[in-house]
Amino acid sequence: MHLDISAYCGKEINCTCGRTHFCNLGEVVVEKGALSHLPRLTEKYQRILLVADQNTYAACGQKAQEILGSKIADTLVFTCEGFLVPDEKAVAEVEKHLNGIDFIVGVGSGVINDICKYVTFNHQLQYMIVATAPSMDGFASSGAAMIMGGMKITYTTHAPTYIVADVDVIKNAPLDMIRSGYGDIIGKYSSLNDWKLATLINREHFCPDIYKLVYTVTEETRRQVKNIVARDDEAIAFLFKALVLIGITLTLLGSTRPGSGSEHHLSHFFEIVGLIHDQPYFLHGTDVAYSTVVTAGMREKICRLAAPAFTDVPREKRLAAYDRIYGGFAKEVLKIQEEAHSYEKDRNAQYEIVWPEIIHILSECPSAEEITQMFLDAGYDMAAFESLYGKEKIRDAQVYGKDLKDRYSVLWLHYALFGEEI
Repeated sequence: MHLDISAYCGKEINCTCGRTHFCNLGEVVVEKGALSHLPRLTEKYQRILLVADQNTYAACGQKAQEILGSKIADTLVFTCEGFLVPDEKAVAEVEKHLNGIDFIVGVGSGVINDICKYVTFNHQLQYMIVATAPSMDGFASSGAAMIMGGMKITYTTHAPTYIVADVDVIKNAPLDMIRSGYGDIIGKYSSLNDWKLATLINREHFCPDIYKLVYTVTEETRRQVKNIVARDDEAIAFLFKALVLIGITLTLLGSTRPGSGSEHHLSHFFEIVGLIHDQPYFLHGTDVAYSTVVTAGMREKICRLAAPAFTDVPREKRLAAYDRIYGGFAKEVLKIQEEAHSYEKDRNAQYEIVWPEIIHILSECPSAEEITQMFLDAGYDMAAFESLYGKEKIRDAQVYGKDLKDRYSVLWLHYALFGEEI
């Protein structure tokens, strides 16, 4: 499958869904020796800030700096133990280096990209991301996934002006980061299914062309899994282009619907709760992978019902769960749901009316067994998920992970049917 990314960049697309789509991404270069394009791409800029962390600087940041030479007016290399967090502190650190800067070159993957995206949007600058790993699908999206006030918030910002990925660099990324990118894509079986469900229940906008594109890319990525984990040049290049293309669809649609659903709600839960309680968590795409298996199981459980029968969790019990799970951030979670009025929406009558359609949609998603095999094919250790988080945290994610977002998914349907029962 040939991925023509240029067909979706910098041009208006009058779509059959009735909307005009646009992505401001300028150019994507994915090839061996891609760093050689840096001088051409930055030709009109004179004072560049290079942003990296200690690992990404070693991977190719130093080489990028050498190639750009005197155009690099300043360099910021984050040093930290564990994962770099895209929070207020990281943003403030970048902002200290903006004096006289007319362009930013971010060197890294998800977190570096989000930080640069957020800062440049707020300061009316443009930026480029030089990728160091094919680890997630946010490279080209307009959303910046930040952790502000201890909560994960996706801000609408802008796509980068350029994306550069040297195959010789990204194929030598740690294997868990390559698996993470693969996992992020396989998670689209879940997010696409949630999109269809939300279209049925909430009448959300649905674009058949974007749906088909993301589904087709997901299927092809699944077929290439063995070559991907073998670090084959063409397969790694395809994986990266697939991640970029899916990110582009989010910008085209103006929504994360094609790429983020219940599996991402669980992934965000594990990250946020980990940060709140200083507990370990997996890479984003790895969490998405494991969570895709979990949400597939939840869909299968719903499909086994002959007819819907609803339950209810008293508000006091839910608030007590917030306190136990989210600690000092429980009020923030409550605020999200109170502003969304999520628990005031009685969808039960609607569920009964469209029950056959619900079952039809949910049954389109691959089974938990099928998705598990997709990850075993990539070398995932499926036992590591429960080993790291434990049954109680996974159960909490299934019941209350939905509360971190104002976004409908199968988690809300499952909650209406089973409450806290998993």
